[in-house]
Amino acid sequence: MLPVAIVGAGPVGLAFALSMQRAGIDCAVLDARAVGSPHNDPRILALSHGSRQILERLGVWSDIDATPIATIHVSQKNFLGRTLIHARDAGVPALGYVVEAATVCAALERACTASGVHIRRGTRATGSLAQAEYALLYCTMTAGSEEIRAQLIAWAEGATRSEDAIVCRDYAQQAIVATVLTRAPLEAIAYERFTTRGPVALLPLGDRYALVWSVPDDEAAGLLALDEHDFIARLNSVFSGRLALTTVSARTAFPLGLRYRKSPVGKRAVWLGNAAQTLHPVAGQGFNLALRDVSQLARLLQDHPQDCAEAVLLARYAAARRLDRDGTIGFTDGLIRLFGVRGEWATHARGAGLLALDLLPAARRFVAQRMIFGARGGPWRVNPLQ
Repeated sequence: MLPVAIVGAGPVGLAFALSMQRAGIDCAVLDARAVGSPHNDPRILALSHGSRQILERLGVWSDIDATPIATIHVSQKNFLGRTLIHARDAGVPALGYVVEAATVCAALERACTASGVHIRRGTRATGSLAQAEYALLYCTMTAGSEEIRAQLIAWAEGATRSEDAIVCRDYAQQAIVATVLTRAPLEAIAYERFTTRGPVALLPLGDRYALVWSVPDDEAAGLLALDEHDFIARLNSVFSGRLALTTVSARTAFPLGLRYRKSPVGKRAVWLGNAAQTLHPVAGQGFNLALRDVSQLARLLQDHPQDCAEAVLLARYAAARRLDRDGTIGFTDGLIRLFGVRGEWATHARGAGLLALDLLPAARRFVAQRMIFGARGGPWRVNPLQ
């Protein structure tokens, strides 16, 4: 019987598998994709400095080509008020790092393979059944079906499902994602621009920017249909022409909403990453929260390896993660709600808030540390479970 069976070989599942291996706990990773499937995850991840620390402890950071963010520029279109958050505000070398998700996944998989983690490709988990002393994981593969026994099943694949005990909020927005080039040399600045139609983020990625443009559902198709010249013109107008953006890659879009499980644990089960919570990409907190979940769960299981799914143990994990999880979910959802309020008074109030934040170093430090380390607001040098 396996101590831990992990469903999903994406970056979250692989990070948890590597954490288990480093903790001396056997695990297997099950992934529905066929053997030899390429790493084609199109997402761009904004990793916080705290996430870098976790990946360094896992021994994979040096294998990841990431672009540092020295400054975050926050503003709203057509109104006064803006904030610059610098790495020095939080006392770190960089506020975060921008990287392709496929690059992170490939680095983690190489480390897992080198560490002896068994990744079973072409194996699709179709259901599970929790027993008193173990859980049964039902799987299908080309050769037939199989039942796997494990103390704990970690679901790290896909988003929360409609039949789960979840909270949902449809933002009625879609995120248009692409990469864009600029005429001027790129600086290590990330831009978060709030408009009356939704937030727009530009993240430095090598010699280009990664674009995440949130627009109402009824505007997405029109923007996708624009030719490159007209699309760039519209995007430049959002930033008032300051960045001189020149070309754009192929564009895709996906719907935006908030979906999260009320509890990330169940009987002999834990949910991680998007399987536990799917957040709006504003402020780029989703994957960073997932890595903090993985890191803390691994430390807890390392201290109690006898039964990785003991009910008291999982309850302790859920309680320990509640502050950070609820705080991060509330922070991202609150930003969308705050900047979605229409009206001149609301816009001027937001501008005054951005200006006040820019003038108060202590406030900028508070925001920076929570974006970097989560709701606990400090480096993970001390085991927060103790």
